[in-house]
Amino acid sequence: MSPAKRRGVLIGGALLVVAVVVAAFFLLNSGSSTPEAAAGATAVESPGAPDPNSAITEYLRDLSANNPDAASRLTDDDAAAAVALRDARNTLNPSAVTAKLTALRPAPAGAKQADGTFSLSWALKPGQVWTYDVPFQLAQAGGKWLVHWAPSLLHPKLEAGQRLVISTAVQDSVAVADRDGKPLLVSGAGGLRPADGDPAPLLRSALTGQVTAAKGSGFAVERVDTSGKNLETLFGKASAEGAKPLTSSLSLAAQNAAQAAVNGYQGSAMLVALDTGAGDILAVAQNAAAGNTPKALNGLYEPGSSFKIATSVAAVQQSGLTAGSPVDCPGVATIGTRTVKNEGFELGATNLQTAFARSCNTTFGQLALGLPANGLQKAADELGLNADYEIPGINTELGKVEPAASKDEQVEDGFGQGKIQASALGGALMAATVASGKAITPRLWHDLDTQVVKGYSPPPASVLAEVRKMMRAVVTSGTGKAAAGAGAVFGKTGTAQFGDGSDATGWFVGYRGNVAFAVVLEDSNDSGPAVQLAARFLKAL
Repeated sequence: MSPAKRRGVLIGGALLVVAVVVAAFFLLNSGSSTPEAAAGATAVESPGAPDPNSAITEYLRDLSANNPDAASRLTDDDAAAAVALRDARNTLNPSAVTAKLTALRPAPAGAKQADGTFSLSWALKPGQVWTYDVPFQLAQAGGKWLVHWAPSLLHPKLEAGQRLVISTAVQDSVAVADRDGKPLLVSGAGGLRPADGDPAPLLRSALTGQVTAAKGSGFAVERVDTSGKNLETLFGKASAEGAKPLTSSLSLAAQNAAQAAVNGYQGSAMLVALDTGAGDILAVAQNAAAGNTPKALNGLYEPGSSFKIATSVAAVQQSGLTAGSPVDCPGVATIGTRTVKNEGFELGATNLQTAFARSCNTTFGQLALGLPANGLQKAADELGLNADYEIPGINTELGKVEPAASKDEQVEDGFGQGKIQASALGGALMAATVASGKAITPRLWHDLDTQVVKGYSPPPASVLAEVRKMMRAVVTSGTGKAAAGAGAVFGKTGTAQFGDGSDATGWFVGYRGNVAFAVVLEDSNDSGPAVQLAARFLKAL
């Protein structure tokens, strides 16, 4: 969804009034919301504006557009401003922000400072609009005018080290519970905070934002210190008792197991788990090396051989094969004009199940070449990789699979090394579809609905029965044997080269019982660690 275009209005001569109201859309843990560039626009060499009017006008325009990064670049402390503005945006979660310049005292000729006031309004909930006046100062540096940054630009009473928070209850109460009723977020004096152990850190903003948006009698904006102690209630009134908590689809047990598993890996690791029946997102975990942007939910990667699940669906459904069908697995093969190699092995004459379990690229490149141009896309569609959902609080991307542009690309797509892309969430959805035999609608909430933008229909049951045999063989006798001790696991490994081919992403996609999962390890160059990480997660359940 493209960010809203921003517009400013100049009224009068000496007094400049800017009134910009832009409906704001928020992405989980988004670091920025970059507006569309105007055609022919040129880059600004240094931050700031040529005069005081322009400096405050542009700052208020970006503030109203809820674009903290752009607004911060118009201040004299970009880093501090960006952190504070982002925090206020994510914590208050307004549906709209309105900034109006109410007074600007022109600087005398030659002066390098100016000041004035603006009004700031936050539309926080239906019928809850918080408006107040904010004094500001402008300063000239290097020939450019900048807004002097101070916490008081967010609220005149805000001091260094203090924050604005939303509180819905005076006494501690559960604000968000997992699907079993265990607390994930707690509300009380000082606003919302994670429950003990800080479960689901990657989803904290998503969970917090939905509590802020939820209807309830108690609602207050508080000024708190670094410890979270309430210094003053600035707007509204928290209720004596907390409202009924929202219920998330997360499982605290699964989330803790997933977080522990990724934290035990040194490189960049992410894991997503889904309930194959209800579509509940059970866990979303990344370690510190993966960063705090939710790549597990929307980061697209080449899936490598984990995409052979889709190629197998296509081979069974469109080419009439079964798990026992005879195929050839040479160590090296020229397929079309492409030379395809396995990872140092050949099986010769074998069957499809064994080729799948051992991850034979030459077999699957040949199978892909025999499909129609849109054969792999059709299979990917049926496994949900091209589906699209709007889930309250989070931004998701499942995958991108299009018809191959050439026969060579089609060969590479057959083992996930062409232009095929998938996210960890997409991999888990693919596995959940195989496990359940039905289309899965992922959800993060039991109280809030997921909107199906583009749904899908699963492959026929007879097709999935063959694919399940192959996925089980991966763990019993193939590349996923390291997960054999974690129970009746079905899966598919993948190692996907990218860039110049010197680095590769490791995958393990699969399911056990009613839990589907996908593990993605950036730059691991091997799928083995992904299998081991998944086994640790499953054993902890």
